[in-house]
Amino acid sequence: MSDDTTSGIEPADDAQQAPVRDRAVDGPFDESEANPVRPYIDLGAIKILPREGLNLRLEVEEQTQRIVAVGLDYADSTLQVQPFAAPRTSGLWDETRAQIQEQIAQQGGTVTEREGALGSELLAEIPAVAGDTAVTRLARFVGVDGPRWFLRGVIGGAAASDESAAAAVEDLFRSIVVVRGGAPMPPRDLIPLRMPAAPGTA
Repeated sequence: MSDDTTSGIEPADDAQQAPVRDRAVDGPFDESEANPVRPYIDLGAIKILPREGLNLRLEVEEQTQRIVAVGLDYADSTLQVQPFAAPRTSGLWDETRAQIQEQIAQQGGTVTEREGALGSELLAEIPAVAGDTAVTRLARFVGVDGPRWFLRGVIGGAAASDESAAAAVEDLFRSIVVVRGGAPMPPRDLIPLRMPAAPGTA
């Protein structure tokens, strides 16, 4: 029997603690990683891949009239996404999770941090009012750090608790492409969003 030992190949380094999923392979994607021939809806800072049953809404700040978030209705669920500039050397999700936990606690809600399909996430029970009735709204806060950007998502509706709806919305989140651009931006600034160049029907 021949000796197949190859001294040049090292075993995987456990200390490296590679994530279960590779963002560059599974998404969300940087513009440099996206397939250029796919028919994305171009919203400036992000690109959305149309799919059957997907409805897209742009959330506009009343005073400034700037687009501050993209709302996606899909699989009986809602997904709100916001792309932010991030430092070159570190991500924002760890710090952002702590801020979200503090804000929800101040509102009288409860938050559980857990590992989900997209990595560390927050499952929050947030007090709300429906008509004259006080209710509790369930929401999942997810986030992914990319090269010089951070993509935050808030998942509501069925995908906050139902596994099959959650898988569909997680796949939608992963398919998003973030366009950071080359302009200098302070970390945590929202990367500018815009109306699609041509109306896209999802």
